[in-house]
Amino acid sequence: QVQLMESGGGLVQPGGSLRLSCAFTISIFNFNTMAWHRQVPGKDRELVATISSNGNTNYADSVKGRFTISRDNDKKAVYLQMNSLNSEDTAVYYCYGRTIWGRDYWGQGTQVTVSS
Repeated sequence: QVQLMESGGGLVQPGGSLRLSCAFTISIFNFNTMAWHRQVPGKDRELVATISSNGNTNYADSVKGRFTISRDNDKKAVYLQMNSLNSEDTAVYYCYGRTIWGRDYWGQGTQVTVSS
């Protein structure tokens, strides 16, 4: 069974950093695209960053220069390093993957709260 499990969320002060992790239960070579999204109550889910099977990355304008998405094939994991966090980054962060067979999978989400 394919599952994605996020971890690493929490409470951080403005200007601080967090590293989110997403563990996959199958090899990430089975995924064409992996990404992090985030959602604030009452708003649509927002794409934050993507990483493709060849390692190409893309970022939302709001996080460029502050967030970095990466992957570890051996550990079957994708990460989101978040620096210079501000209150507008407060959200539930979701890991996402689209397999080579065209199926989409989501994690359960992890809360990130930026507050002093």
